[in-house]
Amino acid sequence: MECEKADEVVAEPVSPIGQYFNSSILSISILAVLESEVPFDDSRAIPLLKDIFLPINPRFSSIMVVDKNGVKHWKSVEVKLKNHVYVPNFPVGMSQQFYDKCLQDYLSKLSAEQMPQSQPLWEVHIVKYPTSNAASSVILKLHHALGDGFSLMGALLSCLQRADDPSRPLTFPSVRMRPDINGSSIFKNVPKFFNTVFNTASDFCWSMIKSSLIEDDKTPIRSGSAAAGWLPITITTMTFPLHQIKQIKDNLGATLNDVITGTIFLGIRLYMQAVNQESTNLHSTAVVLLNTRMFKSISSIKEMVKPDSKAPWGNHFAFLHISVPQLTNAEVQNPLKFIQKAQEIIQSKRSSFGAYLTAKLLETVKKLRGHETAAKFIHGSLNNSSLAITNMMGPVEKMALANHPIKGLYFMVAGSPQSLVVTIVTYMGNLRVSLGAEEGFIDSPKLKSCIENAFEMILDAASATPSSSNFLNGHRASFGP
Repeated sequence: MECEKADEVVAEPVSPIGQYFNSSILSISILAVLESEVPFDDSRAIPLLKDIFLPINPRFSSIMVVDKNGVKHWKSVEVKLKNHVYVPNFPVGMSQQFYDKCLQDYLSKLSAEQMPQSQPLWEVHIVKYPTSNAASSVILKLHHALGDGFSLMGALLSCLQRADDPSRPLTFPSVRMRPDINGSSIFKNVPKFFNTVFNTASDFCWSMIKSSLIEDDKTPIRSGSAAAGWLPITITTMTFPLHQIKQIKDNLGATLNDVITGTIFLGIRLYMQAVNQESTNLHSTAVVLLNTRMFKSISSIKEMVKPDSKAPWGNHFAFLHISVPQLTNAEVQNPLKFIQKAQEIIQSKRSSFGAYLTAKLLETVKKLRGHETAAKFIHGSLNNSSLAITNMMGPVEKMALANHPIKGLYFMVAGSPQSLVVTIVTYMGNLRVSLGAEEGFIDSPKLKSCIENAFEMILDAASATPSSSNFLNGHRASFGP
C-alpha cells in the first residue's frame, strides 16, 4: 500500500507488525459486526465517534506516513467523520432472508475493498435493514495496523455499556491457568526441558521451511490461488452454547480450546471427505494466532496505554503452525479420539518457543532487509497454509451501543492470503464461530453443516462417556490472540 511521505518528524513509529500488515503484499483488516435488537439511529453515529471513539487512541485520528529514511510513522490529521460513515441502501419492504443475502454480499464486498491511505484506517457501516439475526447491524472495519483483536476489543468495550446497568462495567471471562495436579519435581522438569528444546527447534525450522519452500496440498479448503487475500470472501456464522462445550470439556477432562479446535478440525475433514473423498488425508495446516501478552484478559484502554502495561495496545501475537489431523474410519465412529489427536498436536506446539523465535527473526529481517521483505515472509507462512484460526473473548453481559441493545457479535479477518479463515468469539454464554471462505471456491453452507455435524457427533459421544479428568491426561492447550 502506498503511504504518504512525511514532511515532519512524527513521534510514534508504526509497530513492526503494523508495517507488515499494511504493505504492498499484505493488507489485513478486521470486520466486527454488532447485531442490534432495535433499528439503529444513524444520527447517533457522528457524535458517538467524535466524543467516544476518536479519544480512545491517537491512531484513530492518524494516517501512516513514511519519513526520509523509509520508516513508517503515525501522523495526526483532521478527521472528516462523514467520510468514515456509510449507510447502504437496499430495496425496501423485502423479507429477512432477502436482507440476509444483502448483508452477506455487502460484507463480501467490504472484505475485498482497500481503505484509502489518505485518511485514518477505519470505517463504520450501518445496515438499517432487519435480518434473521438482528433489527439492524453495525459494521466496524478497522485496519489490522491499528492493533490486534485484543486491542480492538478493548476499544469496543470503551464505546459500549452494560445494557442492564450502564453504570456498571462490562466483564469478560476470567483466564485461569490449570493447576498441575500431578505436582512438579526435578525428575519431571528435566524431560520437560529437553522436550521444550526439541519442540522449539523443530517448530522454528518448520516455520522457516513452511514460509518459503513447502506449501499445503490443494484441497477443497485451499485453492492455492495467487490472488488469495485480495478476493472477496463469504462470511457465514454459527453459534454453540457454552454450557454444552463445557459439558464436553468436563466429561473429557479437556479444555474449551481442545473441544472447539477439535470440532473445527473434524468438521473440516468431514467437508473435505464430502467434496472429494481422495482429499481426506491430504496435508493441511492451520495457522493459529497466539496472544503473547503476559496478561491475557481484556483490559481497559487506560491500562493498555500505560508504558509498563502487561496488556499493551498494539499487535502482540505470534503464529503457530498446527497440522490438521487426518481422519480415519475409527475416528468417524469415535470422534473423541480425533479430539485427543488434535489436542496432542496443539500441546506439542504450546511447549515450544518456536513462535517467539520466529517473531525475533522477523524483527532482524526488518532491520536488515526492510519491512516489505518481512511482510513477504509472513505472506508466505499464511499463503502456504490452508486456513487461519483466531479467537477472542467477548463480554459476559449483554451490551448496548448508544442505548441500542446488542444481541449478537462476531468478527472476521479480511485480507489473509488463504481460502479459509475461522474466527471465534464468546458473548453472553454463547460461542460464535465465523467462516470467511473464498467466494466461489468453498461451499460455505456445506462447510457450516459439516462443522455443526461434527459438534453434534462430539457432544453425543461425550455424553455417553463417563466423566474422566484423565481422558487427555492433563494436557493444557490454549490459543488465541
